[in-house]
Order: sequence, then structure tokens, then C-alpha cells
Amino acid sequence: MCGRYDNLIPREAMVQLFRVEVLPPSNFPPRYNIAPTQDIPVVRLDREHRRELMMARWGLVPFFMDEIPKVPHINARAETVDRTRLFREAFAGRRCLIPATGFVEWEKREDGKQPYRIRLRSGEPFAFAGLWEGARIGDERLHSATIVVTAANDVVAPIHDRMPVILPPDAYETWLDPMSSIDDVKSMLAPFPADLMERYPVSRAVNSYENDNEECIAPIDLDDEAAKDAPAQGSLPL
Repeated sequence: MCGRYDNLIPREAMVQLFRVEVLPPSNFPPRYNIAPTQDIPVVRLDREHRRELMMARWGLVPFFMDEIPKVPHINARAETVDRTRLFREAFAGRRCLIPATGFVEWEKREDGKQPYRIRLRSGEPFAFAGLWEGARIGDERLHSATIVVTAANDVVAPIHDRMPVILPPDAYETWLDPMSSIDDVKSMLAPFPADLMERYPVSRAVNSYENDNEECIAPIDLDDEAAKDAPAQGSLPL
């Protein structure tokens, strides 16, 4: 699934890339390690059918809930998103774009899980297929969102069997429009072309949500990391 991602897109660039008409006051500082339950920018259509950039909690809270679930619903499976009670109404009429510049998946290794950053080969920003929801929690109105995930392509598959749905720009309008047919939007929930993507290993610093800096997205050499962890020649293990 997708449990970490980054968004380095400046405010004005998001406005242009996603043709945003309504903006919140946030300056949107670069985020190198976005974690579940944190607030994230999403693009949705407002009641006047304008594209609005708003902040939402990452982890969908359906409208029928009156408290936040203990386990955040950060991902929705493409195969069942139109049938699962948690997501089906949001999928039918509250779809959104979630701006991003990369995401992280982990490879299981003998020495623990190794994170990899995955991005477009061009380095350009993109948008995940997302769903948003509004719920009444106590006396407050909460906006929340989730990322739709699908089967992994050949770039992601060696380390994980799932990946987020990445939408091409020419799909944004149909995805956001609540009047689009369910068949049309379901057809978009396919793996992004592998030849347009790449992955590289990054520091395990990304494993902690408290780390949110350039180290989380900088490439590392796994051979160098292994050498650092290996006992010095002639030394005895402790």
C-alpha cells in the first residue's frame, strides 16, 4: 500500500498544474515525509464546480461515523472501492486529486525493511487518485481523504504488490466530475506505465514521521550502508 509520500510542489505551481480556483491560506511548505493522519492538500470540486485546494486529514473518516477510527483508512483498494461501505459513496461523488512528487514502499530484507522512493522518471509532479469525505466529529466538521491503490507495475512489484493510482493530467477532469460514469472512472484505476517511473533506495530515516527533511528523499548506496553496518575486519561480534 502507500504509507508515506512527499509533496515538494510550491503553492503557485499547484495552482497552475491542477487549475485551482479556490485556495486556503496555507503556504504549503515542502513535505519530504508525509505520514498517515497528517493534514494533506487535496484538489476537489466545490459546490460551484470550481477546483478547490483544501486541507484534509490523511485517513478517510466516512460521513456516517461520529468518531475517528483507531486505524486510519489511508488507502482504498481499486478492485472494491465502488462496493466497500467505507468508500463507495465517496467514490461515487467525492473524488479528488492528491498532489505528490514521490512515494515510498518498503522491501523486506534480513536486516529489516528497506524504503525505496518511487517517482516519475521525468521528476515531474503528479496526482494520486483520491477520495475525500466530510464527517461531523463532536462539534467540528472534519475533512479527510484516502489514496486509491491498485496492482503494482514492474517498477514497484519487486518490493510491493500494490501501488497508488497515478492519474495522467488528461484524466483529471473526468475523475473530479461527480457526473462521470462509474465505469469511466473505474477504468482509470490501473497501474501507471512502468517505463515512465523509477525507484531508488532512501535512508531509513523516512520510517519515522518525525523526520521531514531532504534526507528522506535523497538516494543512498545500499552497498555503502551494508559496509557501515558490517563488523570491522578482525573484530569480534559483541
